[in-house]
Amino acid sequence: MKVAVLDITGKDTGRKVELSKDVFGIEPNDHAIYLDVKQYLANQRQGTHKSKERAEIAGSTRKIKKQKGTGTARAGSIKSGVFRGGGRMFGPRPRDYSFKLNKNLKRLARKSALSIQASDKNVIVVEDFNFETPKTKNFLDVLKALELETKKSLFVLGSENANVYLSSRNLKKSKVIKASELYTYGVLNTNKLIITESSLEDINTNLSK
Repeated sequence: MKVAVLDITGKDTGRKVELSKDVFGIEPNDHAIYLDVKQYLANQRQGTHKSKERAEIAGSTRKIKKQKGTGTARAGSIKSGVFRGGGRMFGPRPRDYSFKLNKNLKRLARKSALSIQASDKNVIVVEDFNFETPKTKNFLDVLKALELETKKSLFVLGSENANVYLSSRNLKKSKVIKASELYTYGVLNTNKLIITESSLEDINTNLSK
């Protein structure tokens, strides 16, 4: 699949690049995508939730009423979870939600996500660019030229570019990452995927293994 290369003003440079069939043209594996997205979302959870159980509640341990003859259920402690102000039974405890996935499966998930976006014609290739100083206005001009100011966009750069990254940091709908940071959830959770020429080579190298 050949895609035209645009400049940051949105104009066609007259050049075209070939999107690798092994990366952008495979049959998407839905289950691999599901597992990779599930792992990403699980890793975002802090897992710091906690509620007090009966052993952690402040209160007397005396038996609050006699065992028999009350006509109600027996009760041994005011800290029981059945009483107001008592501890919670089987409440949440701090835990780590992260889990591991095979590298090959994650690679398959990323290729599947890229293939989905490519088949939907949501992949835009632009020539490498840089800003002299970090300014949000510069990045907004690029978005307007590419008609992306109202859409979610993910920019993939070949190498770390502090000025471009800092220029996009204040914008909620746009994100800038390096090719080595490409992740399935980010690829799918965007309207347009903008890839620079240098990053395209890195993506093909990383995912063709």
